[in-house]
Amino acid sequence: MLEGTCHCGGVRWILKTMPESVTACNCTSCRRFGVLWAYGHIDHDIDVTGETRAYRKTGGTIDYHFCPKCGCTTHYVAVKPQEDGRHWTAVNVRLTEPDPIADLPIDHFDGLKTWDDLPRDGRTVRDMWF
Repeated sequence: MLEGTCHCGGVRWILKTMPESVTACNCTSCRRFGVLWAYGHIDHDIDVTGETRAYRKTGGTIDYHFCPKCGCTTHYVAVKPQEDGRHWTAVNVRLTEPDPIADLPIDHFDGLKTWDDLPRDGRTVRDMWF
């Protein structure tokens, strides 16, 4: 289990299973938010508590959620459900304590140009904190 919270503590998330890796994306949103994502499904293996506001780029398929008080990007939720009715969701692992995730590998996703997964380059979360 992994837990995260925004800076003011108003929004909290729980990821019920420890991720095997996290994703860094270079799309126009993620690079601005400075997030690292771990995945699951909202109300299945991800629980979020607290009030959030959502942002969706025009024509977008993802609602990015953030705390209305401190502004931290907490998670995203896919707009359309999958075939099983669940909504693909990612939590921002930068909102958790560094030690439990420090050695997780970083998966790179080119959300800017190719929409492809890129090869791992050996970096871990520890390398991305600074």
